[in-house]
Amino acid sequence: MADPLTQATTDPRTGTAGPVWRSHGRTRRSTRTVRLTVSAVLTAAVVLAVLIVPPLVQLDETAVDLSQKLQPPSWVHPFGTDDVGRDLLLRCVYGLRISLLVGLVAALVATVVGTLVGAAAAAFGGWADRIVMRLVDTFSSVPHLLLGIFVVAMFRPGVWPVIASVALTHWLSTARIVRSEVLSLRSRPYVDAAISGGAGRWRVTVRHLLPGVLPQAGLAAVLMVPHAMWHESALSFLGLGLPTHQASLGNLVQSARGSLLAGDWWPTLFPGLFLIVPTLAIAGLAGVWRERLNPRRKSELML
Repeated sequence: MADPLTQATTDPRTGTAGPVWRSHGRTRRSTRTVRLTVSAVLTAAVVLAVLIVPPLVQLDETAVDLSQKLQPPSWVHPFGTDDVGRDLLLRCVYGLRISLLVGLVAALVATVVGTLVGAAAAAFGGWADRIVMRLVDTFSSVPHLLLGIFVVAMFRPGVWPVIASVALTHWLSTARIVRSEVLSLRSRPYVDAAISGGAGRWRVTVRHLLPGVLPQAGLAAVLMVPHAMWHESALSFLGLGLPTHQASLGNLVQSARGSLLAGDWWPTLFPGLFLIVPTLAIAGLAGVWRERLNPRRKSELML
């Protein structure tokens, strides 16, 4: 029996068999709606947690209670306790707040820098464009983590050196995206009309080119937030990010390595989930945004 998805049908008007055009727009819209809803709910829960919990419950970073050391999850401590008796749920929330702060600020700074550099390179063109893009290629050839380690090594451990490290190593991709988009916009008729009307290069860039690249730049910023969160966690895990006593998802995972080898799984599992779930939620929102900027075909030819 032929597969119903590949079986040709007969047109009742002509009596000839042919391929079937099937629209998948409704299925894609429903899938996108579910993904958008789940991602939005998870992101809202994360934002509410980091905004509400710290003002209500203060965390003593230096507190030690060895009598509660490595307690498994319970009603009193839903996520258990760490290797010095501190509540793991509260430390995960505080660590997530630090990761979100680093991710948001670093993504914003990197997007602004990348947008300005990419737009300027494409708008001026010529030797300026070639020099800027060769510099971008040179910095891109070095792994981000190595550049980040070099930057944070020049400062004392803290939040702002980590933000500077992530921002200064992640604007390169945004510069490439913005440059290609500006080069595409330069050939549009309204840009030619503005130049023919006597508009200068600066006016054309600010009034016509930059507004056209803002959606792509905004999408790049959203996609950069999860990447920046993982970058901060990697630096903290290596001992180069935040001080070891400060609540950070990278510090929590790093301090739980010995507990995991001893069979205590919760000090590693819950900080890892606090890092994975928000990044997937933000990436889901960015994915829906990207589909709206670049819509797929609404129908496919099924043979």
